[in-house]
Amino acid sequence: MKSALVTSFGGPDVFMLAERTLRAPGPDEAVIRVEAASVNPLDLKMMAGSMQQVFPVEFPYVPGTDFSGVVDALGAPATHLKVGDRVMGRMAPSVGGAFAAAVIAPAADLQVIPPEMSFEQAASLPTAFGTAWQALFVVGHLERGQRVLVHAGAGGVGSMAVQLARAAGAHVIATASARNIELVRSLGAHEVIDYRTQDFTQAQDIDLVLDTIGGQTLERSWSVLGAGGRIVTAVEFGIQPKAGCAGEFVFFADARPFLPEAIRMFNAGRLQIVTDSIFPLDEARSALEKVATGHARGKVVIRVGT
Repeated sequence: MKSALVTSFGGPDVFMLAERTLRAPGPDEAVIRVEAASVNPLDLKMMAGSMQQVFPVEFPYVPGTDFSGVVDALGAPATHLKVGDRVMGRMAPSVGGAFAAAVIAPAADLQVIPPEMSFEQAASLPTAFGTAWQALFVVGHLERGQRVLVHAGAGGVGSMAVQLARAAGAHVIATASARNIELVRSLGAHEVIDYRTQDFTQAQDIDLVLDTIGGQTLERSWSVLGAGGRIVTAVEFGIQPKAGCAGEFVFFADARPFLPEAIRMFNAGRLQIVTDSIFPLDEARSALEKVATGHARGKVVIRVGT
């Protein structure tokens, strides 16, 4: 089967296409014919070797965690699935494998997707939706009526967080570039700040900041918090509380608890899945380069199936 893999750490330039043989599924495993896979910033970190202490990999390594496709084979018993089911899932980062024609995944980790949902939409959900949900509600303890600031509101995680926070009854403020302001408003933001021409610290008395950028954006975010406010970051492992306000890192590991809610929201017409661009597997390097710019609008997707 065709796979996009790396044999050493580096940037998108170390990516290559190669043929690999897929083993047979074991008990409670499924072989998925991959139709689409989405690219996450984590994929770039895994390829660069910067996550080796947390998610060690062995070469050759096929990157990619989030995927959707069709069940081709099942290892007994795996009774909740059948061959032909349309599913989505998330591979463990150390295992990877989504940027390939097929992948073997634990059957229990797979979520059947509705017929109205495209493979590209499904592949976009696991990490982005799961990270946003965990950051807002599990780590951030967001409550109705609170004020939340979502950085990069047009990004993969940010676009999900804006919608989830609005649905939860929060007052949503988001940062975005000028070209994305109307998009972020359409997702549910009450206020959108153009981070290139406006100072986001104009927002004050914020209960929760969701940071997906880090650096100076994270550091300056402390000044917008109200009493007892909290920053949740998906970037800075070592964040510490400051001046009576909490700071926590969101370590996203498992998409399974969140995917049923994503499907319920999608079926109810309350979840918009934003796609920046779609690349064929042969152009996976270009997909990674797009994500590396840090300016993707929603999700970048690799279309694997024909």
